[in-house]
Amino acid sequence: MLAAPLSLAKQVFPRGIALVRRTFLSSIAMAALGWAARAQALAPQLPSAAPGAPDPFGWLEEIHGERAMAWVAKQNARTAKVLEDDPRYAEFHREALAIFTAEDRIPTPQPTLLNGDVANLWQDASHPHGIWRLTSAEDFRTADPHWRTLIDLDALSKAEGKSWFFKGAACLPPDDRLCLVRLSDGGGDAIEVREFDMRAGAFVEGGFHFARAKLDVDWLDPDTVLVATDFGPGTLTSSGYPFVVKTLKRGQGLDQAKEVFRGVPTDVRAAARILRDGKGNVTNVLIEHNISFFQTIFLELRSDGSTHPLDLPRKNQLYGELGGRLILSINEDWPADGAHGAFHAGDLVAFDPRTGGAELIFRPSPVQTIEDAAVTNDAVLVQMLDNVIGAIELYRPQAGGGWSRQRLDLPGGSTLAIVASSRESGRAYVSSESFLEPTALWEIGAADAGPTRVKSLSPRFDASRDVMEQRFATSRDGTRIPYFLVRPKDMKLDGSTPVQMFGYGGFQLSETPAYRPEMGKLWLERGGAYVVANIRGGGEFGPAWHEAARREHRQRAFDDFAAVAQDLIATKVTSPRHLGIYGRSNGGVLTSVSITQHPDLFECAVIESPLVDMLRYTHLPPGASWMAEYGDPDVPADRAFIAKYSGYTNVRPGVKYPEPYITTNTEDDRVNPAHARKFAAEFEALGYPYLYYENTFGGHANDADPELNARRWARHYIFLTRKLMD
Repeated sequence: MLAAPLSLAKQVFPRGIALVRRTFLSSIAMAALGWAARAQALAPQLPSAAPGAPDPFGWLEEIHGERAMAWVAKQNARTAKVLEDDPRYAEFHREALAIFTAEDRIPTPQPTLLNGDVANLWQDASHPHGIWRLTSAEDFRTADPHWRTLIDLDALSKAEGKSWFFKGAACLPPDDRLCLVRLSDGGGDAIEVREFDMRAGAFVEGGFHFARAKLDVDWLDPDTVLVATDFGPGTLTSSGYPFVVKTLKRGQGLDQAKEVFRGVPTDVRAAARILRDGKGNVTNVLIEHNISFFQTIFLELRSDGSTHPLDLPRKNQLYGELGGRLILSINEDWPADGAHGAFHAGDLVAFDPRTGGAELIFRPSPVQTIEDAAVTNDAVLVQMLDNVIGAIELYRPQAGGGWSRQRLDLPGGSTLAIVASSRESGRAYVSSESFLEPTALWEIGAADAGPTRVKSLSPRFDASRDVMEQRFATSRDGTRIPYFLVRPKDMKLDGSTPVQMFGYGGFQLSETPAYRPEMGKLWLERGGAYVVANIRGGGEFGPAWHEAARREHRQRAFDDFAAVAQDLIATKVTSPRHLGIYGRSNGGVLTSVSITQHPDLFECAVIESPLVDMLRYTHLPPGASWMAEYGDPDVPADRAFIAKYSGYTNVRPGVKYPEPYITTNTEDDRVNPAHARKFAAEFEALGYPYLYYENTFGGHANDADPELNARRWARHYIFLTRKLMD
């Protein structure tokens, strides 16, 4: 609720309140006068959409500044008093912690199987940073595999006085003995890279070592790597990523590295992409030149050091190499030329860089889309959506041309995802999950035998009382928008059901049925319902679904989200009093816009790690990398449409907004925490109800540490419970 008019008057006119009281205005007139006066007084203090206008909360952009951190500490204390002092918080935290530290979790294989073996990062209450460990594929199938510890991240952190988190490893085929291990101090995207010997179980003394940066590095041979990193002044893009690629020999310093490619500062990034066959032999050395977030030029790096661009569509996704051909999906139409026929946006194709020829592997229908793919020793494993439901298909090249197609027998009504694969062995692992069915792990072998379930997660909450439905809403322009509703079977259609509604709608990322134990335990078991809106901007129906809400068409995503909310209200699933929304990252754009454009539809919002100040996002690193998605606010034509929805510049005095719980992370180096800070400060200045909490540890994912993650979700659901159930 908003503060009463007299309280507002005290804040705006602390010395003049007696005069106000002495007048005989009606209470309605007092309210109108109070709001008008407050609006006039606050106008110079609120953010303006005018180019070059001063930002009253710009000081919060100094991430570790003394004043900013003092403000954060004050906000955290205030929010903790509200949420963590709630008598239910201890139970919520206990239940969440049990989920995130459970010992009977699936030890998820890492994306690349090492020499056919399974590597896993294991975190529990005793090892919050994690253990990187290894076992054989045969032993992995057993109930209790015997793991060999490679790196104990907690012990390493303690020994070095750091807070190391594992960010993956690039290992050198065919034996995968030497690995380039990526470590993040604090969980952010910036990493330090060290060479590790798998047989010795130790870092290589005097081996390859790269200082903390947003870098890419991969093996060319045992004594040579291709690296893109911060080589000094003038080598990073405006987004903060490297655009120079060099070869580095063992024993050399970065100053001795030989440059093989240089982009320009306006690029997003550049990196090497080294492709190998099933025996570990290098087949292609490519430079991946990202000229925008969605546009990539691939160049062949030849033995003489020259680079030659490949004649490919710039909107593409490369998955690997099979039989000398590059396997990729394209996200724009590719007209025919002398070497190949015409292809459509969304097609999966095999491209021969030697001849320029290309062959169609698979063309999705209008309700299908390719989400991911992996290349094994003789096949392409494709992860796809069919009406927003997962499917896995296997494609093999045929001797006479063309490709065979096989849909694998995996659980229906689920999200299916390729978890890990091995080029050498042909083995792969696929996960299945739905809102109400726990995750299972399936092994796909090199032979034609069907998938074998090797691991299953035990249920984390009682799903027997709930049901999942797929429904459709109609957006403002008539487009049908699918959404999933997970609800109690005995739900009354009287508008009383508390609903948490989630959306994302950007970067061609799809939102599909997912088993979320914390949501099930803390929300569904207490009678709540959960909604996932498949709005435009995502990838649920392929590239066109994304393009429909990109740049100047962004409003469509917001309209779609509002349409789902309106459908839930019209069908009496819920009502504005019991409807809350949640979004993070790009979903923070969505939620901040939703409460400013449609304050009447929602009671509250959880806005996590958000983009909010869309008129300055390109100046808050690494925001410049996303201009292809949102537009450039420094270009007048783009600024005109961005200004219409930027949450930060569209909050007004005198409006009853849904209460937001705004939360972020100090060390988030992907979405700058200043977005969340400034949005909260704006609500604070207006005297509107809000809560703000900033974790001071971890990166954008916010899930590096199980204990902190449990506290995070406990706060989320205490807030939603207080607002929607109480």
